[in-house]
Amino acid sequence: MIAASWGLKDKLVKSADAWLCHNCGDCSTRCPRKAKPADVLAAIRAQAITEYSAPKPLAQALNKPMMLPILLLVPAVYILIMGTLMGKIFNFQFLNFSPEGTIVHAKMVSTWLVDVVMLTAAGFAALTFFNGVKRFLCDIHQNALAEGKTTQQTIDAGGFVQALIRTIPTILRHAKFNECTENKERAISHMLVLFAFIGLFIVTSIFFVAIYGLQIHGPYSQLNPVKWLANVSGVALIIGSFLLIKARMNKPDQKSAYKDWLLLGLVFGLGVTGMGAQLTRLAGWAGPSYTIYFLHLMVIWFTFAYLPFSKLAHLVYRTVAMTYAEYAGRK
Repeated sequence: MIAASWGLKDKLVKSADAWLCHNCGDCSTRCPRKAKPADVLAAIRAQAITEYSAPKPLAQALNKPMMLPILLLVPAVYILIMGTLMGKIFNFQFLNFSPEGTIVHAKMVSTWLVDVVMLTAAGFAALTFFNGVKRFLCDIHQNALAEGKTTQQTIDAGGFVQALIRTIPTILRHAKFNECTENKERAISHMLVLFAFIGLFIVTSIFFVAIYGLQIHGPYSQLNPVKWLANVSGVALIIGSFLLIKARMNKPDQKSAYKDWLLLGLVFGLGVTGMGAQLTRLAGWAGPSYTIYFLHLMVIWFTFAYLPFSKLAHLVYRTVAMTYAEYAGRK
């Protein structure tokens, strides 16, 4: 807080300390001066995400409400352009906005096109994270050395991986968050969202192998165990994000920035459009089903491509900071 009051931006952004806070709100509630230290730490983390992401204008755009329509339009345009280009190159119709017969979402947007579009977005995010995390890790290590918070002169890759393995159970159990008192109930909603994403990642990986390895294409039966996992994960995502939105609305004294609402809206939108596309398909409502599915693709691409620039990037930077703290012996 002293460094923040003195405006020592570099010291704050290049420290792992702000990321070891789980934003439970205990400090703001108990602060005798009502200084809202939790809001200060949240602002520091937001600034760090902007600092370590490139290009920076994209990170800045995600913090401006007026830019949201343009940012949402980008995936739609990208899908159309890639579909057109791939169609000309491979002489195949990857896009068909007038599909007939049984409702199959791949009739409108080819599975090949979906995977190319999503993998390029994920690749861009991975490259951005690689460069950002590399700088972040170097900075927090130099900061720790300068302040005497570690005796490790260098970062050993093997030791860091071992520290990551020890840290993962803490993250999955939400052990640190459960130590909070003010917003302890948020641990449940956070875990619902976290495990929903893990479940959906498993489902996506299995179906990827089924399609390209086993040549088994969808739609898949609702009796398929993998579909059970997909449906449970989708419902958990909706419920978890709804509870998080409700919790923020019930805390008028807690400052919520635009980026907070954007993240919550994005996660809720992922769940609603995903389940909505499936339910309307099962109901035989072709028009709404294809429309919702296209919106779902837009939201997924938005999540992947803009991940390193949004608040959701805390999943990566906090994990790195917690792992470094474990590696460096910081408690």
